[in-house]
This record gives sequence, structure tokens and C-alpha cells, in this order.
Amino acid sequence: PFGDCPSSLSDVAKFILSDQCQSIIILAGAGMSVSSGIPDFRSSGGLYDTLRPDLLTATEPERRAMSMDPTVALEQGMFLQNPLPCLELNRPFILGTRDRLWKATLAHRFVELLHHKTGKLTRLYQQNIDGLEGQCERLPRDKVVMVHGSMDRAECALCGTTTDFDEFCDRVQRNIKDITGKDPLGPPQSRALACDLCGYEAVKPSIILFRSALPKEFFERVPQDIPHADVLIVIGTSLAVAPANTLVFRVPPATMRVVVNREPVGFRLGIDYGDDPKRDYFAKGDCDKVLLDLIEELGWFDDIVPFLDKLPEASAQVIRDRIEEKAGSAS
Repeated sequence: PFGDCPSSLSDVAKFILSDQCQSIIILAGAGMSVSSGIPDFRSSGGLYDTLRPDLLTATEPERRAMSMDPTVALEQGMFLQNPLPCLELNRPFILGTRDRLWKATLAHRFVELLHHKTGKLTRLYQQNIDGLEGQCERLPRDKVVMVHGSMDRAECALCGTTTDFDEFCDRVQRNIKDITGKDPLGPPQSRALACDLCGYEAVKPSIILFRSALPKEFFERVPQDIPHADVLIVIGTSLAVAPANTLVFRVPPATMRVVVNREPVGFRLGIDYGDDPKRDYFAKGDCDKVLLDLIEELGWFDDIVPFLDKLPEASAQVIRDRIEEKAGSAS
């Protein structure tokens, strides 16, 4: 439906604004949240790299298992056996989410603008668990599928009953010790959180633990969404994690695919980075900077500027730099 393969962000913008484009799907990953400053789990210096099992409430066999593989602390089996290591590790993230220590980035605001300005956003498939898109007031919850769950909600891992997030955070602060030693309100010892409905000590943030099933919503929405997709925009993901990465080859052959990332990804999934691609466009660079370029091409720059005070500093600086560039060019 888009004619020639796009060779610039201007071409992408023209198609998005055209009548030929009616359905846009976005697949997002860690790169979308980098500028928020939220701690990383997997990178050097991240949670897995710095995990100290000796600080966690666990048996010696459990500590040995976590020493050999830090992801054990976030496995479903471990949580149902002993929920405390998972809750102790995630305590700063749970309370930080409640207190909005991290802000939705320019990339998140792009998705919000896309929906608000065009009404063409069919779905955001979000692989991150930080829940930052929840700060975007004009992005309805039903437009987002949290592929790996979200830190800004809470539920029982056994019966699935949801619980009020603020109440959950209060219980975490009162009952789960702070292994960082920074919170004076943290108790000296941890006590697991029982579900009000089933009574089992399995209340946790609504994140998908290792060796547990993905949300049913993912498997219900994908078959509904992808047959009609005119554009798939991939934002800040390595495309290494299934089944989310299957969206790349499950969209129809006529779907335009735009990759926004620092380096090429998805070779094995069929994305074409050659000299004569038929439908793929690679927008190389940091997500915030590339998406600000796209926002400009769409004619929405004046719509993003009012978000300056709501953005994390790194995102806000990208916009301030662009404003200075424009002022310099004008003079």
C-alpha cells in the first residue's frame, strides 16, 4: 500500500499521514526506556551482575542456585517456594514506580502523540516491565499489551487476583526489608504478602516471572492485530526474545517495517538491510533522537515541546538541543 520502499523518515511520515495507512503496530524494548535512567537488569552493573544472594532471605541451597544463575531469583518456581528473594530484589523498583522516580521518555510520548494525533495506533506491544507508558494520559490501556507484565500493577501469582497497587506498595514497604540499606522505613526481616482471596503468600508485581506463561492477552491480540497492519515500528529492541519478536515476520508481506535502533537487528527474522529493500527502513540512532526527527517530519514538534517538564532530563535535553538548533538556523 505504500508504493516505493521508504528511504527516509520523511517517506515514513508521509505514509503514516496518508489515507493508505490505517493501522500501526509498535514493538518496543529496553531502548525506549534508556533515557528514563531506570536501572537495567542485564547489562554490566545491572541487577543480575550485582546480585548478592547472601543479602536475601533464602536457604543455603537457594542462595547457591542464585549464585550460579541470578535469574533463579525471578523464577516462578522459586517464587512459589519462597517469594522473598523476588520481592526483596524488586522492592526499589516497586516503590520507585509508585513514587514516579522514573518518567516516561520522549519515545513513550511519541507513541502517545501517534495515537492522539492520528487514531491509527492499533497496539503497542511493550516488552519492558517498567510501566512508564502508564504515565501517558492520552494513551488508553487497551492500546498497550504488556508482553512481560508490568511493575505498576500487582496480583497473586497463584490465583491471579489483582490488588490495588498503592496498597500493595504500602505492604511492600512495611513487610519487605530493604537490601540496599537506604530506606529507614524498611523492616529488619521480611514477611511474605498473603493474598486476600486465596490466602497464599504469593502477591507480587504483575511481571512475568521466568518459566511462567505470557499473558493470555498477547496470544489473543496478535492474531487480531497483525493481519491489518500497514506499518510495524520496532523501537529499541534486540529482537532476540520470542515470541514478541515473531511480530516481525508475522505481519503481512505488504506491511512497512521501520526499525529504530542503534544497530541493525532482526537479520534472522527477515529484515532486509541491503541496498534494495522492499519494505524495510532502518532509522539508526538513539530512540529519542530518531523519534524526535520523525515527530518533526510529522509536523508535531509544537505538540511535543509542552512535555518538557514531564520528561526525564535526558529526553528533555534532546528537545532543548533541537530548539537551539532551530533558533540558530533561524538567525
